[in-house]
Amino acid sequence: MTDNFPVVFLGAGPGDPELITVKGQQALARADVVFYAGSLVSEAVLGWARPSAEKINTAPLNLEQIVAQMIHAQRAGKRVVRVHSGDTALFSAMQEQLEILEKEAIPCQVIPGVTAAAAAAAALAQELTLPEVTQTVILTRAAGRTPVPEREALGELAGHGATLVIYLSIKLIDQVVAELATAYGPKTPVAVVYRASWPDQQIIRGTLADIAAKVKEAGIERQALILVGPALAAREGRLQAQSKLYDRTFAHGFRPGPKD
Repeated sequence: MTDNFPVVFLGAGPGDPELITVKGQQALARADVVFYAGSLVSEAVLGWARPSAEKINTAPLNLEQIVAQMIHAQRAGKRVVRVHSGDTALFSAMQEQLEILEKEAIPCQVIPGVTAAAAAAAALAQELTLPEVTQTVILTRAAGRTPVPEREALGELAGHGATLVIYLSIKLIDQVVAELATAYGPKTPVAVVYRASWPDQQIIRGTLADIAAKVKEAGIERQALILVGPALAAREGRLQAQSKLYDRTFAHGFRPGPKD
């Protein structure tokens, strides 16, 4: 086991450099070598690193090449930070890197980040869980070049009536709509958020009946989230119920109920 610095896997957030955690910012500021996916990570996020830090764009590299370079840098006594967009827990391909590093007795640390789902909801000013509408959010993707288990097909998930946040699927918008329309109904609201929190962020609202046409008209083919579900209708003044948290008739351990 080496006593050198651990390789830090960092969720750098959705794009806005100010949506990185303080811990993540500090890790970048200390880094000697920064590995980042240039196709996904905003250059602005790298501004937290020192100008003298070596920055390696991993977009053209394969898994073995990336990990070999991280191991070499770590064993040379350098502070290595591996930057992923959003949060490392979701669709980050972090696990296979960790597996190799662990086999090589390289210590690792993971720093979470703000996921694109949170950034998209903030852009929409939308709460994804609403009383008596849904208390469940499902983060998923459509089956494409990367398959998903049959039990996780979009049509199956839609049967729960929850809010769906669909990653990595905007090119499959026709397929997504076809799989969801039966369970949700064509009038169910949909929001597509392109590059949430980036300067060129774009929001498209519609329903399952018209969102595909709107997305194609806008020319959006990548880096967009699809949010679907009845909770999104709250923006249209159709809020069915309010949370009990601040209801004056609802007593809890920190606030007594009315005396009359």
